[in-house]
Amino acid sequence: MSTSDSNSHVYAPAEATADVTPQIRDIAEVPAIEVITTAAVHLMSAAAVKLGLAAEDNAAELKDLDEARKLITALAGLVTAAAPEIGSQHAGPLRDGLRSLQLAFREESAIPDAPGKGPGEKYTGPVN
Repeated sequence: MSTSDSNSHVYAPAEATADVTPQIRDIAEVPAIEVITTAAVHLMSAAAVKLGLAAEDNAAELKDLDEARKLITALAGLVTAAAPEIGSQHAGPLRDGLRSLQLAFREESAIPDAPGKGPGEKYTGPVN
């Protein structure tokens, strides 16, 4: 059994496995703390863009508070769950970034959420 990619090249299963092996080896060498913090930074960056905080001229056009809420909530869950595993040296800056995004969300909202009901606040508690 074989599969085709977008270039119509046919790969046998052994070839597909050979293509993935270096990637698996590379990710195996990355410490868990780095994977967690990288994921958190990606969530932070995406949330900032969705809050209209990008440095681009069209930042306001990119604003989508519904999407920002989802990203901030996911970030809050990740940071809260990972904090004991990654230690305060790594968790502290992530918490600071999360709090900044939560406050920015509150400022951007036409109708502010009740205390404790904002994005991620079920994990972090109310943000003022």
